[in-house]
Amino acid sequence: MQTGDLDPKPSSTEAAWLRAVVETAVDGVILIDTRGIVLMFNPACERLFKYQAREVIGQNVKMLMPRRYRDEHDSYIGNFHRTGERKIIGIGREVVGQRKDGSTFPMDLSVGEAKQDEGSIFVGIIHDLTERERVERVLRESAARLRAVVDTAVDGVILIDARGNVMMFNPACERLFKYKAEEIIGENVKVLMPGSYRAEHDRYIRNFLDTGERKIIGIGREVVGQRKDGSTFPMDLSVGEAKQDGASIFVGIIHDLTDRKRTEEQLVQAQKMEIVGQLSGGIAHDFNNLLTVIVGNAEFLGEQLKPREDLKRLADDIGLAGERGAELTQRLLAFSRRQTLRPVAVDCNTLLDSMHKLLRRTMREDIEVRTDFDLDLRSAYADPAQLESAILNLSLNAQDAMAAGGRLSITTGNVSLDDHYHTVHPEVRPGEYVLIAITDNGEGMEKTVLDRVFEPFFTTKEVGKGSGLGLSMVYGFVKQSNGHVSIYSEPGLGTTVRIYLPALSTHTPGQPVPPRAKQDVAPGGKEAVLVVEDDPFVRSYAIMSLESLGYRVTAAVDGNDALQKLGTDIQIDVLFTDIVMPGGVNGWELADRARQTRPDLRVLLTSGYALETLTMHGRLRDGSVILAKPYRKAELAGRLREVLKVTGCDR
Repeated sequence: MQTGDLDPKPSSTEAAWLRAVVETAVDGVILIDTRGIVLMFNPACERLFKYQAREVIGQNVKMLMPRRYRDEHDSYIGNFHRTGERKIIGIGREVVGQRKDGSTFPMDLSVGEAKQDEGSIFVGIIHDLTERERVERVLRESAARLRAVVDTAVDGVILIDARGNVMMFNPACERLFKYKAEEIIGENVKVLMPGSYRAEHDRYIRNFLDTGERKIIGIGREVVGQRKDGSTFPMDLSVGEAKQDGASIFVGIIHDLTDRKRTEEQLVQAQKMEIVGQLSGGIAHDFNNLLTVIVGNAEFLGEQLKPREDLKRLADDIGLAGERGAELTQRLLAFSRRQTLRPVAVDCNTLLDSMHKLLRRTMREDIEVRTDFDLDLRSAYADPAQLESAILNLSLNAQDAMAAGGRLSITTGNVSLDDHYHTVHPEVRPGEYVLIAITDNGEGMEKTVLDRVFEPFFTTKEVGKGSGLGLSMVYGFVKQSNGHVSIYSEPGLGTTVRIYLPALSTHTPGQPVPPRAKQDVAPGGKEAVLVVEDDPFVRSYAIMSLESLGYRVTAAVDGNDALQKLGTDIQIDVLFTDIVMPGGVNGWELADRARQTRPDLRVLLTSGYALETLTMHGRLRDGSVILAKPYRKAELAGRLREVLKVTGCDR
């Protein structure tokens, strides 16, 4: 480093000390004369400006300044020479330095004056502000991000000091309490509380400051807030403590509970109604089981007692009393269905076609949506909005069951539910119905789940993923529409939900069209039939129908029971079996094993599943004859003759 001469001359020891101070200083030290010529440039200056001392000493100090500062520097020097005014002498200020490569940096410059024989010289102490500005910029950016978070937060954020005075009040708080921030900041937070809470708040704060006991700090609790207009609302308040300049400040996070409380109240009310409905429905279900036996057997006895008019009249009276009982239980079943419906004539094909695009947008891309509509479909009498909601609900349930993708099929058709179906399902009025079937090829359901799917609040989904009300709502809507809903499912096979809505005719709206008269006489036979059905009522109906057609009937409750009977020497010409049964042996397996010992055995299968489901899973085998549930006696008779005719055994 080169330095100019300084007078008066210090001793050699003092000069050495001075040089050591200058050369080891962290800040830059620069010495210039009254013309601005650099006389000294210490190592710290070399590091700051990227010049060597020899490149700067003897040059004007303006070379270390950006161009826009140079004229200003000359005016300061000129003014000092003319007037002696010390505008920048003896003070420090922030300026900008320019490095050798042209880049700039912020610096704090302090300028002092020393008198020499030849005149004044000026000493500049330069402190680099680059790091400070970087830290300040980071702090500004952090504060801006924090401000953005606070300002855009859905929940209210409030900051108060140890005396309870509000220091910050974010926009969410403004929306919650209906105050502007400027109205609240500086005021005590108690203005946001009902009177009953204010004294309690003071005690909490005073106790915390005196004892450190954290009764409300660091926890959340439900409290009541008061708006500017005096109205109150429930809220969840979480309070945290922070330190600022050694003093405590408190941050409150406020979540409005108004919607949640309203939902909870509605849910409590719904639960009350559903509990009553479940109790009523449970009584009605058990009573209907008894009535099914009473009415069914009374009807059968009436047919058998035609020669005895007196006894037949008693049997008819029993049946009429049972039907009146069925009407009472029907009212119990409808007890808790209180939604207001607006039923009109609905073209279900048109409604479902209009929903097709909605379903494609709503369902995941790996779900294929297929439709198959009956072109001669009758109009249904139902509330179209509720029907759309039911279809969407069932479709979303189907999507959940097809986690790896799959196929959703929606089909329509005209269906006749006759007196025999009414025997099995007493709540269903015989008549003509419009059928809408929703079928998926998802994971299916176990029987234990299937038995409870229509129960309110029953769900197999994770907590928070489902309310358990979807199928219950569908069930309630269909029942209130005087319709019927059934569900068939098996693990690995998928699920079919069938909705039966009353078909519209010229008679009273909302009541099913009476069954169309059948002119053809159901064909009978004398063959021996093994009926395999796990549902006792369906089994009883099948036995009664077949025996009335002239067939000899043997019954089995499941596949294992049927195999035992097939292992005996009893005559069996036709195996009439349900496909899905408990006990480990389904209808397919039963038919295969039966034919191993009885190769000529004819087989008629029955199922509540949609045929497209069986086809999708490769379960519909070539040559299989399937009778879809629900079936009438005439349909059963026709299918049996079809099976026997195909095998050349028709009589």
